[in-house]
Amino acid sequence: MILFFWMKVAGMQNLEKSFQQVVKSGKLWEKIFYFYALYINKMAALIGEYECNIDEKARLMLPSALKRQLPKKEQNGFVLKRGMETQLDLYPMKEWDKETAVINSLNNFKQKNREFIRKFYNGATTVELDSSGRLLIPKILLNYAGIKREAILFAHGNRIEIWSKPEYEKYMKQGENDFAKLAEEVMGGAPNEKGDVS
Repeated sequence: MILFFWMKVAGMQNLEKSFQQVVKSGKLWEKIFYFYALYINKMAALIGEYECNIDEKARLMLPSALKRQLPKKEQNGFVLKRGMETQLDLYPMKEWDKETAVINSLNNFKQKNREFIRKFYNGATTVELDSSGRLLIPKILLNYAGIKREAILFAHGNRIEIWSKPEYEKYMKQGENDFAKLAEEVMGGAPNEKGDVS
């Protein structure tokens, strides 16, 4: 089975038993746990929130504090794409390769898979830092995210989200008082350290 193959590739054989329990439970947590199993020991551990400005030539300076979190050999090549909400997702090339390995394993004979693959790759483009450490962002992606001048870079896990500052602040304020409830809904059925699913 392709899922177990990827778990083995990621060196996560010891999680197979827990994964099978999740699958048998029939819970939607299956997919989340799969990505957890695939990436937990392998993905980049990017973190931080940074305010930036886009210049008149649509260039964004990558903050030095964020750049330092990347291995030197991964500080140049990136892939930029539309995000799930109104943000852009920036992946270091190594992390993009991991992400797309999963996407490319989907069965292309299923219509929903084809639709998802097209939308996932829609607008994806390679970008590089210039000699001054700036990224040139295509205008079509800036328009998608509604970014005019002020931007927020929100780094987590294996990617950096690029938001319009007003949109980011608006999004984070939505349901901010319900975070505890959201955490319970998302993580309440997560496997514990012993691999048991509650």
